[in-house]
Amino acid sequence: MSRNPDDTKGDCGSAAGKAFSAVDQASTSVETDMLALLPALRRYSRSLTRSDIEGEDLLQDCVEKVLVHGNQWRGGSFKSWTYRIMTNLHLNRRRTQQRHPTVPIDEAAATAEPEMATDPLENRRLMAALETLAPEFRAVLMLVVVEGHSYQEVADMLDIPLGTVMSRLSRARHALREKLRQENVIQMRRPQ
Repeated sequence: MSRNPDDTKGDCGSAAGKAFSAVDQASTSVETDMLALLPALRRYSRSLTRSDIEGEDLLQDCVEKVLVHGNQWRGGSFKSWTYRIMTNLHLNRRRTQQRHPTVPIDEAAATAEPEMATDPLENRRLMAALETLAPEFRAVLMLVVVEGHSYQEVADMLDIPLGTVMSRLSRARHALREKLRQENVIQMRRPQ
């Protein structure tokens, strides 16, 4: 009986076929996991950059890097690995911008802000207060409070100790509370 050279079901071809199948499954898994993370990554990228446009650019770069280098993922938490990539990309961009500052041609004043379901004044106050936070405090606050990640997940994502996450979160909440309290128009007093 003669063997067809294109037949991958033979002894040697079987191992190669399994290897290619495993690579296809791994890339499909990375793509599927990436699709599931997109909404959360979009919110996180916007909170890091404080801009919809820059956030979308950061998100696109992160997705590209994950898809191109998905074979370098060594297991563990895919979410933490992906958030770490986004955080590193953002930090690298900030360093580059500090070394080589640029001035935008047009400001985004013409773009409309999306309608908020709550009081617009409160939303503006909250956004202004959030922008006064240091980037490392804002990142932890957004990941824990908005995205709902555990302290340990945030520690893994940002590659910092668990105690640092708790400290930054506490300081961010305190600073946010103080900023909003200072800007309160009507001072609320407890009945005596």
